[in-house]
Amino acid sequence: MLDQILAGIVSIYNYRIVAQYVDEFMRGGANTIMAAAASLALSIALGFLVALTRLYGSRILTAAMWNYTQIIRSTPLLIQIYIVYFGLPLLIPPAGKWPEIVLGIIALTIHTTPYMAEIIRSGIVSVPRGQREGAIALGLSPAQQYRLVILPQAFAKTLPPLLGQAAILVKDTSLLSLITVFDILSAGMLLNSERIKPNEGFLSVAIIYLLIYLVLLVLSRAAQRRLAGGVAGGRAA
Repeated sequence: MLDQILAGIVSIYNYRIVAQYVDEFMRGGANTIMAAAASLALSIALGFLVALTRLYGSRILTAAMWNYTQIIRSTPLLIQIYIVYFGLPLLIPPAGKWPEIVLGIIALTIHTTPYMAEIIRSGIVSVPRGQREGAIALGLSPAQQYRLVILPQAFAKTLPPLLGQAAILVKDTSLLSLITVFDILSAGMLLNSERIKPNEGFLSVAIIYLLIYLVLLVLSRAAQRRLAGGVAGGRAA
């Protein structure tokens, strides 16, 4: 009975062939995670600056950030990747010698920053005005108000959407294969091209992305529980 079940699975998804490409999938997975992690860190940092600019910047800077956000949101990521890949070396000649994954990270960062900025801006705006007034009454400086009062509360509210955007970013990295970055999708395409096994190639890619998503989901729920516990503990005190 077990032999029949395994034979049925192999006829649809030959895991023995996939096992021969584990190294390739690991190499592609490492590049995917590296590109996603670097883009995530950069986009959160830049998104924070964009959010502050839109909230407190001059009219010119606010308009510039608003236009940047609208342009990025209204154009496909693939086009942005191609513009960075082919256009950046024309503007900065040394960029022509940069690894493709670096150019990919730049493109992903440019694309993700406006979304992170809107999430962070919404979190800051959602902090009740009374919290700011209380911080002022305590004599806290503007920097201390943000560090001790506003940002911790904004972070608690924006963490779930930030992790959700991180999951989208991981999936977006699959487009980097089009500029010859060897990622998870590239590993699946390599398997398919060498063995003519689309099920094994692309189902493996889907499974790996699903596993990464599940890890992010677990982290998101754990963070939400921790934050909820902290809020509950603070109220109980």
